Amino acid sequence: MAERGQLPPTAKRLCCRRGYGSGCRPGQRVGSTGLSSGALYAGSAAAAAAAAAAAAAAAAAALGLLPLGKTQSPESLLDIAARKVAEKWPFQRVEERFQRIPEPVQRRIVYWSFPRSEREICMYSSFNTGTEDPAAGSVGAGTAPGGGADAAENRLPFHRGIALLDGGCVDNVLQVGFHLSGTVTEPAVQSEPETVCNVAISFDRCKITSVTCSCGNKDIFYCAHVVALSLYRIRKPDQVKLHLPISETLFQMNRDQLQKFVQYLITVHHTEVLPTAQKLADEIFSQNSEINQVHGAPDPTAGASIDDENCWHLDEEQVQEQVKLFLSQGGYHGSGKQLNLLFAKVREMLKMRDSNGARMLTLITEQFMADPRLSLWRQQGTSMTDKYRQLWDELEHVPTACARVDALRSHGYPREALRLAIAIVNTLRRQQQKQLEMFRAQKKELLHKGVTSVTNLEGWVGHPLDPIGTLFSSLMEACRVDDESFHGFSDFMENMGQCKSLEYQHLPAHKFLEEGESYLMLAMEVALIGLGQQRIMPDGLYAQEKVCRNEEQLISKLQEIELDDTLVKIFRKQAVFLLEAGPYSGLGEVIHRESVPMHTFAKYLFTSLLPHDAELAYKTALRAMRLLVLESTATSGDVSRPHHIASVVPNRYPRWFTLSHIESQQCELASTMLTAAKGDVQRLETVLESIQKNIHSSSHIFKLAQDAFKIATLMDSLPDITLLKVSLELGLQVMRMTLSTLNWRRREMVRWLVTCATEVGVYALDGIMQNWFTLFTPTEATSIVATTVMSNSTIVHLHLDCHQQEKLAGSARTLALQCAMKDPQNCALSALTLCEKDHIAFETAYQIVLDAATNGMSYSQLFTIARYMEHRGYPMRAYKLATLAMTHLNLSYNQDTHPAINDVLWACALSHSLGKNELAAIIPLVVKSVKCATVLSDILRRCTLTTPGMVGLHGRRTSGKFMSLDKAPLRQLLDATIGAYINTTHSRLTHISPRHYSEFIEFLSKARETFLMAHDGHIQFTQFIDNLKQIYKGKKKLMMLVRERFG
Repeated sequence: MAERGQLPPTAKRLCCRRGYGSGCRPGQRVGSTGLSSGALYAGSAAAAAAAAAAAAAAAAAALGLLPLGKTQSPESLLDIAARKVAEKWPFQRVEERFQRIPEPVQRRIVYWSFPRSEREICMYSSFNTGTEDPAAGSVGAGTAPGGGADAAENRLPFHRGIALLDGGCVDNVLQVGFHLSGTVTEPAVQSEPETVCNVAISFDRCKITSVTCSCGNKDIFYCAHVVALSLYRIRKPDQVKLHLPISETLFQMNRDQLQKFVQYLITVHHTEVLPTAQKLADEIFSQNSEINQVHGAPDPTAGASIDDENCWHLDEEQVQEQVKLFLSQGGYHGSGKQLNLLFAKVREMLKMRDSNGARMLTLITEQFMADPRLSLWRQQGTSMTDKYRQLWDELEHVPTACARVDALRSHGYPREALRLAIAIVNTLRRQQQKQLEMFRAQKKELLHKGVTSVTNLEGWVGHPLDPIGTLFSSLMEACRVDDESFHGFSDFMENMGQCKSLEYQHLPAHKFLEEGESYLMLAMEVALIGLGQQRIMPDGLYAQEKVCRNEEQLISKLQEIELDDTLVKIFRKQAVFLLEAGPYSGLGEVIHRESVPMHTFAKYLFTSLLPHDAELAYKTALRAMRLLVLESTATSGDVSRPHHIASVVPNRYPRWFTLSHIESQQCELASTMLTAAKGDVQRLETVLESIQKNIHSSSHIFKLAQDAFKIATLMDSLPDITLLKVSLELGLQVMRMTLSTLNWRRREMVRWLVTCATEVGVYALDGIMQNWFTLFTPTEATSIVATTVMSNSTIVHLHLDCHQQEKLAGSARTLALQCAMKDPQNCALSALTLCEKDHIAFETAYQIVLDAATNGMSYSQLFTIARYMEHRGYPMRAYKLATLAMTHLNLSYNQDTHPAINDVLWACALSHSLGKNELAAIIPLVVKSVKCATVLSDILRRCTLTTPGMVGLHGRRTSGKFMSLDKAPLRQLLDATIGAYINTTHSRLTHISPRHYSEFIEFLSKARETFLMAHDGHIQFTQFIDNLKQIYKGKKKLMMLVRERFG
């Protein structure tokens, strides 16, 4: 029925109908009457099959297998055959195999060609949730896969698609041949309105081959709308209107019907279709066009050709983009999560024997290889990149052997796996002893040179094969089974999450073990060996986070085991070895600069050993406190290997992506030791020295200081003065570290230090004030430190007598004067406040202000101090400072909302209240500094309302006469105000717009009030208005308004 030629880019294959022969007119088909023999055969066979099924049902009823009178309707032979054909044959092969295919047969093949498994739809619309059948929970019920999915799972496209389907959001579903279309309505949410998405799906041999949706989804997975439409077709196939391929429908039309069809199609979609329709018409009329060189025409609904690959639709471009995005992202405990999900998806596809599994793995690998940063890493000498590490990891002897243990367990050989695990542990213990003997023989030479070698560039903890975790879990599982019930380890990892409720025991000696040993002892010892191994921090974010994550996971499992005397002996043995084993141990005397830190492991060792051997516990923890990667004078390390050469080149700073996490673990170890050492002076001093030497982060030292303070001042006991002193020392170190650097917590740190010093005692407060210049900025010292120390609450809290109060106040005043000398702009006011009760100190502070007023202090600072002086009862000093402030001020004509206006008005009011002489002295300064007409007019009116000195401070009166506007100093102020109005008027008229006309007229009204205050003011204002009319006569509308108001 179909012939094929060169495929155009938008269609799968070309179709033409065999009924168009040379002797047929359009609309007729050859041999179109009667049923074919194939159809007759199918019908008779179906009838025979039905009869046979009925007989079988009767026999089953007779045997009691079915209730009497009830029968089951068997599938017709047509459906059985159509379903098998739809699964295996491309439709083109069906057309070529049979000359004619009856319409009922075509319909059933098309019907059965759509996918019938929801699990496959789920596989292409969600990550693997870990359930055996992700779609099982949703079939027929619309529930989430696996039954009880959490909120994150409910956001997956598959679950959202189920919700849309169950909500009745799927409509207008139509199947034309091998093409399914419909609309899916996305309900309105708070931030977005309701949207209708147009979805189209092509399918072939029970696989979806292409999808399109108007939602614009860009993802590896099918969107929720595609899922909803697919599940609608799977669950409600009989409600989907089904048509044959469109080419078959067109074949049944005559010429008039075809023309009407095309014209109506163009009319309905003329804006989109018309240009394409005209172009195709032109090509059809052109004999040499490409379209006339190919027999047949494309039909996107006609199914697949023989050459088409039968596979599910996979957006390869999106796979590559997502992998590229995941490679560029990272975060502690979050790195590689998305990539791991992709690999899990690959495994899921391979398990389903889906060819896209291999293709997806190829795309991921190609994207790894195409990472543009590889060339940069090669130039930097990186031996193995972080990106490759997620795919291929270098295998060592121990990890390989442990992988065999895991393989034996997984394949049902638990005894063999246990025997191999014990052999590996015994080998590691023998190797550990040899290493200790070797180091003792070379100890003096190595320590003298200060050089260490690292036997493992890549450690066992954090290795991709997780060798230590494998050995530990194998041995721990053996703790809970005996010889008879030793069947396997399949449920071990499932039960590890509930391990706290399990009791691990030292079972009787097994034939695999030495006398006196137990699986629990071996498990504990191998974990300690792996955690204490010195190894170089690997390159790259993924590998570094994996080291931290695996270490914490293993330690969390160890913490679930209750220690007995036997296990404590193991701890002592391994702790001693780690301290004495040199380069083979992460706790050796000399380690490589880039060795993986032992803080997390040492904290676990410390808490475990402390009740049994405190000396060994502290020795181990103190050794682990170091963090050489942050020290500029770290040991050189063994440069005999290329990896180490790249690590110790002076201009290369190691890229430790997990450094912030490592520093926080270092801080946790120090905090644990401080807590345990409470009440022990010698231990506290030792821990304090270690903190000050090894911790380089001010924020972490501050946290330790706060922790020590909290522990020392617990409510149920008296304060621990030794621990308080440790807290204070740490706080002082923080102050010194952050004095010259920006730190957003600095103010909090200063306040906390004063609180801590207050708890320690008056001598501590006196000490920080005497040495303020090494700890605080002048502003901090005066506004926070001295002010808090001099507060009543501090005096009451410390129960100070008069002598102690005076001594503390003297230190505070000395601090204040020193700060005022160093930074008068920010400290002068605080210094004056602190020195109020001491006349000499107060006079000294005031003189510092006067000296700094001429250069360095702003008008706002001087006005503030001047107001303070008036408030304290020094009006003349306030006046002096106000006049100094006026010399620094400059108010232009348009700054009528300047923040200094209130200060200017206050200064003028102060001068007016003091008397005529003071007012006469300040007005020239005002005239020089203020050019704003409205401000000047406000000052002028205030000066004329009352006589100078009549409303003076403290009831002072100096004169009873009003000042004349015709004489100085008010005459000077009046002339300046009038001049300011004239200048401001011209400036505003230069760029005035019509919407500001009414505002301008009001401005002129205020100006007239000022003009009229002069004896010839009326004449001056009239001349001023006449000049405006002449100069700005082009602004006709504005001048008309001026004439209406002012004549």
